[in-house]
Amino acid sequence: MLASQADGDTEIRDAGELRNKESDRIATLETGLRLLGVPCDSSADTLTIHGPVRLRPADLGAAGDHRFAMAWAIAAALVPAGGGESVIEGAETAAVSYPGFFTDLRNLLAS
Repeated sequence: MLASQADGDTEIRDAGELRNKESDRIATLETGLRLLGVPCDSSADTLTIHGPVRLRPADLGAAGDHRFAMAWAIAAALVPAGGGESVIEGAETAAVSYPGFFTDLRNLLAS
């Protein structure tokens, strides 16, 4: 999510194995970023994110992956106040690796 706020292009290289995990993680990331309004491009083993961009709310899918559930929650927190609400289908999967994630994120955002 930080790459969406960085000046210029952020390129993730040699990541082709992410296309062959339980799911195609590069495709899932690219889809979610585009829904959030982030311009990006991918190839067989790269993902290029063009920033900075003002994120917009989106309906996002965690694809059964705790990492996506947490990444999309952080992205939703970066949507400017009053910009709308994001929905993360499968957000509960965050508990696989970080059961208190949403409580901690709410507390962090409140401080």
